[in-house]
Amino acid sequence: MSLFFHRREKRALFAEPPIPHPASTGSTFASISLSHSEASLQKVAMWAATDLIASIVSTLPYDVYEGKGASLREVLKPKVLEDPSGEGYGLGDWVYQYMMSLLLRGNTNGRVADRDRLGNATQIVLYHPDEVQGWRDLKDGLPRWRAGGEDVPADEMWHQRAYTIPGRLMGLSPVANHVLTIGQGLAAAKFGQQFFQEGGAPSGLLTNEAPLDAKQAATAKARFLAALRGSREPLVLGQGWKYQAISVAPEESQFLETQKYTAAECARIYGPGMPEILGYETGGSMTYANVEQRSLDLLTYALDRWLVRTERMFTAMLPAGQYVKINRKALARTDLLTRFRAHALALQNRWTTPNEVRDLEDQPPVQWGDEPAKAPAPKVQTD
Repeated sequence: MSLFFHRREKRALFAEPPIPHPASTGSTFASISLSHSEASLQKVAMWAATDLIASIVSTLPYDVYEGKGASLREVLKPKVLEDPSGEGYGLGDWVYQYMMSLLLRGNTNGRVADRDRLGNATQIVLYHPDEVQGWRDLKDGLPRWRAGGEDVPADEMWHQRAYTIPGRLMGLSPVANHVLTIGQGLAAAKFGQQFFQEGGAPSGLLTNEAPLDAKQAATAKARFLAALRGSREPLVLGQGWKYQAISVAPEESQFLETQKYTAAECARIYGPGMPEILGYETGGSMTYANVEQRSLDLLTYALDRWLVRTERMFTAMLPAGQYVKINRKALARTDLLTRFRAHALALQNRWTTPNEVRDLEDQPPVQWGDEPAKAPAPKVQTD
């Protein structure tokens, strides 16, 4: 790597400059700040997409295996897969934090608090993503880290990244790279709120054909407002007065079309098909015939890459020969008849045992259920 690139990277990452503010581009979103990762979650589509992915990755079953083929066997889960932080919140809570940090900032960092006798991390306490700064040293090209304003030794810093590009230590931040789209959606929602709270337009017109001076107009307005406030009695207007209410279409006052567009765009950050999965209109023809197909689309287009990444991350912490697999079957929500037909096919072809099927259906095992069904006897042809 060239010395020029080292200098450029250090200048960009040492101080970890804040996310580009929309105002710096000449936009009108000056009051919308996304300098903190949680700020983008004010956009419902951002919350829905990231929460969906992080929740599924953190709640699917995790198993540890060793060997392949006939020697494949499941082994006990190590400490790091029971409570990675050691704080008592468990695996699901830790994985959710790990995923939210990746999804919002493109990086997850933590401090290794404990290791096993082989040197594998068994306890990792995660940092808030906005507290961590990382860069490569100009002299030796090795990573340097700061967290919360303090230097952290490289061998104690645990780092995972997504959205990577060559030559950068840190992964790209989705929020930083899509700040204009997210900010536009938040600005449109804020404008709609201010429209009603601050009275962006008069609620009506009180008119009279006779000429009025300023004092007469003020008196008429005051008496009209007094009749409206605090009273449910009918309003009586004198000769020549007319009142016309001004109504503004909701789609105009709240920029609903803009909000719909930015919502779909924000959801699309996390994979094709995500807007449709979340129910946003995109003008496409994508439809879902059933829940099973919807789950498969979610797994294919949005989830599987994160599941594979997480499997590899945990596998790297295990002793050689062991690996982590996340059970994706839990996503395949099917109707009762389809599920039973699949079980029957698996039993008929001896891919599974009765007790394995019963376990999937939350039924207790039976004494005769640990062996595959006997293969049917071959038919004897007779002359």
